[in-house]
Amino acid sequence: MNNTKRIKFLTSFEQIPSLIYLLKWIFICLILGIIAGSISAFFLLSLEWVTDWRESHLWIIALLPVGGFVIGLSYHLYGNSVVKGNNLLLEEFHSPKKIIPFRMVPLVLFGTLLTHFFGGSAGREGTAVQIGGAVADRFTKILKLSKRDRQIVLIAGISAGFASVFGTPLAGGIFALEVLILGRIRLDAIIPSFMAAVFADYFCQFWNVTHTKYNVNFVVEMTPVNLLWSLLAGIIFGLVAMSFSKLTHFWNNLFKNNIKYPPLRPVIGGTILAIVIYCMGTTKYIGLGIPTIIDAFNTNLNSYDFLLKMLFTSFTLGAGFKGGEVTPLFYIGATLGNVLIWFIPLPMDLLAGMGFVAVFAGATNTPIACTIMGLELFGIESGVFIALACSTAYLFSGHSGVYSSQIIGSPKHNLYMREKGLSLSEIEKKRKQK
Repeated sequence: MNNTKRIKFLTSFEQIPSLIYLLKWIFICLILGIIAGSISAFFLLSLEWVTDWRESHLWIIALLPVGGFVIGLSYHLYGNSVVKGNNLLLEEFHSPKKIIPFRMVPLVLFGTLLTHFFGGSAGREGTAVQIGGAVADRFTKILKLSKRDRQIVLIAGISAGFASVFGTPLAGGIFALEVLILGRIRLDAIIPSFMAAVFADYFCQFWNVTHTKYNVNFVVEMTPVNLLWSLLAGIIFGLVAMSFSKLTHFWNNLFKNNIKYPPLRPVIGGTILAIVIYCMGTTKYIGLGIPTIIDAFNTNLNSYDFLLKMLFTSFTLGAGFKGGEVTPLFYIGATLGNVLIWFIPLPMDLLAGMGFVAVFAGATNTPIACTIMGLELFGIESGVFIALACSTAYLFSGHSGVYSSQIIGSPKHNLYMREKGLSLSEIEKKRKQK
């Protein structure tokens, strides 16, 4: 058999190029998973240490403006090209211009650690996703990937970062496919996305990193009445998610418009935060807030906990400190669900679990990923309640979100069909012009 016939014979079976495609992405995702998972492990262990140290030496919070200046100056001198953070990943996916600078990794990593060390209120997802995306984009240069393959490797990087930092490989794989375009999922990247998530999660746990466990022990029967209560809870979660997104953008615009020298923004913001924390006499609303999240599943909390966490986090991020939004969104959702027991007759832990993922779904426009995360964290028994809460929160959060560079691929309802193809930030500008 000559070469021409051999090639024709091989290509006549679609499974052969599929096998080649699979082997190629196994190699890429394995290397990506090792690197991203290991960096996430270092990040999580470091984050635990700085949190414990801060809580044992509360005087350090008085130096929050100093930490803010270090972060602001670092990005001003070395990070102008990566200051957009997660939005830069989305922009490069939709409109490729240049390889994401690797400096994003140390800048966001140590910027987030400093934020938590000095007492800012932030999360960790944004850091891990940016690390995963920046690491993944190295393959674009090294392997000279095509535009389509570059998009896939960026998806794999986002997946690796998200999955490894939360210990949820299924949700991580779906999140990366869902977050890039509102209302659309990139199924052509599903294999690399899941493989990167699984590898990164495995190699993060390889370094003896443990993830927080949450329990929903009481799940009631799904009846027509409970379905209506679930929808009502989802509406409330969605409105709070929208409020968080708009509040974060408000603080960000306020600081940008009134303080022209970027390093001064976190200095002033840090000063205000330090004074407020001192006057309140509690550190309950700074950092990740995981102890409060755990309490939300079994203890009656203050009715205003979710609101204060929303203010602290949106202000921290708006002032220019670094970190993610997702863990604070877990806090906001779980504590809000805890409060809803006052008038929604569902179990406290179930409402906390629904809010945990539903507020996240509304703020990031990723209802499927958040539903899957709920199943991974809380079990299949609560699955229907979780799905209803996440999908309803997604609808009622409107065309807004914490990632302003998300492109609308499929509007949430027919009233916005004309907005298809625009980013969330472009839609906001059009609304202001009207």
